[in-house]
Amino acid sequence: MVEIIQATLALYKQALLESVRSFARGWIIAVALVVFAVAMQIAGAVAGGLGILGGFLLGAVNALLVGAMLALIEIAVTMARPLALRDVGESLGRYFWEVISVGFVLWIPLMVLERGMAANPNGAVIGAMVFFLLFILLNPAPEVIYQVRPGSPLDVIRHSYEFVLENWIEWFLPLAIVVVPFGVSFFLRISARLGGGAGLQLYELMALPYELLVRVLIQAGVPGATISTLVLILTPIVTAFMMIFRGHLFAALNGSSRRNRLFQARSA
Repeated sequence: MVEIIQATLALYKQALLESVRSFARGWIIAVALVVFAVAMQIAGAVAGGLGILGGFLLGAVNALLVGAMLALIEIAVTMARPLALRDVGESLGRYFWEVISVGFVLWIPLMVLERGMAANPNGAVIGAMVFFLLFILLNPAPEVIYQVRPGSPLDVIRHSYEFVLENWIEWFLPLAIVVVPFGVSFFLRISARLGGGAGLQLYELMALPYELLVRVLIQAGVPGATISTLVLILTPIVTAFMMIFRGHLFAALNGSSRRNRLFQARSA
């Protein structure tokens, strides 16, 4: 047991060190996230009066921006070079179809489920359970898209599911350490909000860092007006670092087993 703990801590230490180096080279991702968030706000304002057509427009813009962000994270995680402004422009269009196809595959059953829950007195509870399950099983979907690069949205879902079954302790432990101080109810509420999009909605990716920053600053006694300013500044930075860390952790876990990592730790 002691060796397993030591191997896991070594895994996190390595991923954290690599993330710091990657963020130093790819800090421009945080700036891009601000631009992307503004673009989503504009798209939302335009789509608001277009009915169902506006929904498709908003989904397409989201897929364009999330795909671009995944392309930037890919460069930061897998390439030892600084990111430049041209990378932001060149990233647009990357992984667009992967993101939008996974969203479409999930949208149909979730729409049917939502209509069924409306007529069920326990619909809210059932819905929360379904979204929590999706949050767990599809959590690594962003990393699967740009690191595994499967051929279809169903393959994305399958790879995510298999990865979670194999590595659920190592994958979710950092999240648990960060979230547990705020209570189980906080985690359940966040997972219910994030589960429906498999982590492939721009606002979903930024929601957890946003909520955590708000909680931390409130508990630190920071005045309310200052909290709003700090959260707006820090949320893109924390989101970018979190996604880079997830990328390095996924790369270390994917294709290896707990037994292999334990053997490597013993050898070291």
